[in-house]
Amino acid sequence: MARIVIDPITRIEGHLRIEAELAGNRIVDAWSSSTMFRGIEKILQGRDPRDAWYITQRICGVCTTVHAIASIRAVESALGIRIPPNAELIRNIIIGIQNVQDHVIHFYHLHALDWVDITSALQADPAKTATLAGSISAWPGNSVQRFAAVRDRLKKFVSSGRLGPFANAYWGHPAYRLPPEANLMAASHYLEALDWQREVIRIHAILGSKNPHPQTFLVGGMAIPIDPDSQNALNADRLATIRRLLVQAQEFVEQVYIPDLIAVGSFYKEWAGIGAGVGNYLCYGDFPDPATGAQWIKPGIVMNKDLSKVLPVDHVKISEYVDHSWYKYAAGEGKGLHPWEGESEENYTGPKPPYAQLDTNARYSWVKAPRYQEQPMEVGPLARMLVAYAAGHKQVQAAVNDLLGKLSVGPEALFSTLGRTAARGIDALLMARQSLVWADALADSMAKGDYRIHAGRMWEPSSWPATAAGYGWHEAPRGALGHWIKIKDQKIVNYQAVVPTTWNASPRDGKGLRGPYEAALIDTPVADAQKPLEILRTIHSFDPCLACAVHVVAPGEETFAVRTS
Repeated sequence: MARIVIDPITRIEGHLRIEAELAGNRIVDAWSSSTMFRGIEKILQGRDPRDAWYITQRICGVCTTVHAIASIRAVESALGIRIPPNAELIRNIIIGIQNVQDHVIHFYHLHALDWVDITSALQADPAKTATLAGSISAWPGNSVQRFAAVRDRLKKFVSSGRLGPFANAYWGHPAYRLPPEANLMAASHYLEALDWQREVIRIHAILGSKNPHPQTFLVGGMAIPIDPDSQNALNADRLATIRRLLVQAQEFVEQVYIPDLIAVGSFYKEWAGIGAGVGNYLCYGDFPDPATGAQWIKPGIVMNKDLSKVLPVDHVKISEYVDHSWYKYAAGEGKGLHPWEGESEENYTGPKPPYAQLDTNARYSWVKAPRYQEQPMEVGPLARMLVAYAAGHKQVQAAVNDLLGKLSVGPEALFSTLGRTAARGIDALLMARQSLVWADALADSMAKGDYRIHAGRMWEPSSWPATAAGYGWHEAPRGALGHWIKIKDQKIVNYQAVVPTTWNASPRDGKGLRGPYEAALIDTPVADAQKPLEILRTIHSFDPCLACAVHVVAPGEETFAVRTS
């Protein structure tokens, strides 16, 4: 059998390596390997728990906010702190727009080029492109002049030989299906999305003082003051700016992202039967109601693709295995550790770079293997939508049914590469709309004279118990993110982060069960082993971010390679 190696398969965020075996033109086995080590947990030991959110933001250079909120919640959980309603609403707005921005970036800049052939766009007629775009959306940017300018810009890219973000792709691959006009439309929106995402994330600059790495999170609430009479606080003018940006975000998702998703997806319906994965889905739930604490995105588990029931989430059933990971446990391998007892002792036994193939019968990744009740779980927008759909979330059910209807596919299509990509679009749509609800609720609260933003009762370490333990969950753009903390004598004694990519990029566990990436590739057809575009499509549909899962890479010789043997 031929073995394909792609390293790295990630476009930007960290280094993920995929090795896959082919029998004929189909994948019969696959291995997911992270080639970097993370050491943040060890850095946190002995530190003040109130500083953890600031340090854990550095786990990633993109999703900084997500680790901040998970860390803050872990400490508040350990100390029994409940934050004021205004702080909850501000957090919801911050993490809501983070999700929307991240999904748009993923669709256009990290995933679209798996489906969109930029070189084909050079042959497009701008007038026909405008007609096509106008048939699916009233977006003002869909003009003949705009599409002609983009086509000319792309031609200059190609003629210069400096392709920038469009380098290193399988242009002209026979698996590309879009006509030139659809490719030009998508390429134009790719460029518009760059400007859009820079603008809407100004909300983080207003509420968090900067982006990336917001500065105003605080154990017990937020550090941004509310004062309608001060220009140095959150006032009516700034709230109006936030609302305008949220409307702008919603308009782009409704008029550009979703129409493009449907237009592109309609040419690739066979991908509704490819890339299902492990069939188990985990959602922690998120976006607490400030009055009741009930979560807008409900927690739950769907097992074996069974949408007839949603199981409750119990964090004590989570454990991490290292049988095929470059770590060692004090008690030896073969046993999973709950994150409160987690260990991050490195134990690299892999080959010295450069190397052709990993020994996948041994340890082969810096990612651990998380399991829920001994089972691998997929996390992410698809898990969120499936759990919410099965739980009867009316907004989710309406949006999912509407999109599936426009794609002319049934509910079974959700368990696939196409379903995963579609779920992310629905997630962005619902979150963009809901963020406006939170902004209006914050305005109402301010209008009633409620300016409370921080609960300081448990701020002083002298008020803490001698020992405490907690966990903080967040539904990050890529899925279920959990931070677990143990505190003793006012210091962190143990800390573990189980991030979305750890779940999805998991290697085999001690029982030989594949992780979600690995399972999703089984039975995938590959037209050209030298240009395995199909592998990119399924792996990128998860939005892998190895920067969260692992850290630090030794200076190496390899940058990008695809090998077959």
